[in-house]
Amino acid sequence: MRGRVAISGSQSSLREANRALIVDTIKKFGGLTQVELVAATGLSPATISTIVKELLGGGIVDTQSTTRSGRRAQMVTLARRVGLVAGVQFGHRHLKVALGDFGRTVVAEQTMPLPVDHRSDTGLDRAALLVVELLERVGAPIDELLTIGLTVPAPVDVSTGEISVHGIMRGWDGQQLGQVLSERLARPVVVDNDANAAALAEHELGAGRGYQDVVFVRMSYSTGAGIMLGGHLHRGFAGTAGEIGHVQVDPRGDICRCGNRGCLDTVVSSTALLDLLRGSHGDLTLRDLVSRALAGDLGCRRVLADAGERIGGVVATLAGTLNPQLVVVGGELAAAGEVIVEPLRQAVLRHVAPNTVAPLEVVPGELGEQAEVTGALLLALRATDVASDYETISAPPDDPSSPERTDRTASATLPAPAPERDTT
Repeated sequence: MRGRVAISGSQSSLREANRALIVDTIKKFGGLTQVELVAATGLSPATISTIVKELLGGGIVDTQSTTRSGRRAQMVTLARRVGLVAGVQFGHRHLKVALGDFGRTVVAEQTMPLPVDHRSDTGLDRAALLVVELLERVGAPIDELLTIGLTVPAPVDVSTGEISVHGIMRGWDGQQLGQVLSERLARPVVVDNDANAAALAEHELGAGRGYQDVVFVRMSYSTGAGIMLGGHLHRGFAGTAGEIGHVQVDPRGDICRCGNRGCLDTVVSSTALLDLLRGSHGDLTLRDLVSRALAGDLGCRRVLADAGERIGGVVATLAGTLNPQLVVVGGELAAAGEVIVEPLRQAVLRHVAPNTVAPLEVVPGELGEQAEVTGALLLALRATDVASDYETISAPPDDPSSPERTDRTASATLPAPAPERDTT
């Protein structure tokens, strides 16, 4: 009798472990067919089929018809009623907030301009208000929000949520940003650098899919890099890895916000680039610079080409040290396309040791201006534990008041990650 109890308990524990494995795998990839779940988990088709039916009946997953290799299949995703996450991206002059579900669908988003050198208290107040407004827009109660991902254009100590280099964002130093926003919304908050978040997004959903070692270069009002090594974000101690904007390129140059002299940001920041054109073009914005370059303005094209070459020289040093498979170029300036990407590419390839076995590639990002907020959503998803026991989901699947019954319009659907590429 005791033996039977032990076996029963063991079988029950194994089923719970398998159920949790399936839920975690679906969360990781956003959605998989049952055949893909077999490959991703190593479980048998019969086990996958049985547990998916249990999870579907418990309202933890949804299924929908799809096509794989010309054949019909059932895509399995986590149900909307499991909950939502929020992504909050602070730029130098804007705030973007998005809500997403565990199928990696953006269900609502909004962007608002911010003044230059906006302060953390007012910025985080606005972010909290936008999150609440978006929840109201999609008819979701605050309890449905599980986790928030927050990104800022500065190095972050993720263990504390503080900016780790003072002076880069005036009015934000010494604040535990995650804690402050968490107190406003009563939800857990994870904080990271925007280039790291964009690197994660491009690695999982964009140009870096299938690569293990990727450097993402973010060219915007300032310049930074996010580093993926072995498929994982490499932040360095206290989050300062990839701060290429503060690599010295001119020992006699201007003083940077970080306090050092002649940093890369002093020659390729938005202020530096627009100053070069003020005498001939008047006052321009960064968007003006990009649009005029694309329209053929020779002065704007020259400024961007020179910036690309300067940035490429610094990226080459980073690439020579880390030996990534791929360099992905993004940020507002990358909207100029090959005008800036090609000079950057040539500078990188000119200064790195030629690898005849696995040549380094330099490509534009695929997610564009959505990369950072998408990365913020992915950070939130990664930080969220999803219940695999349907008894922990309060409302039954046929409850008309259940959140999954609420009418919502998806504004974007994020692609699922591609399999690892064979680079040998």
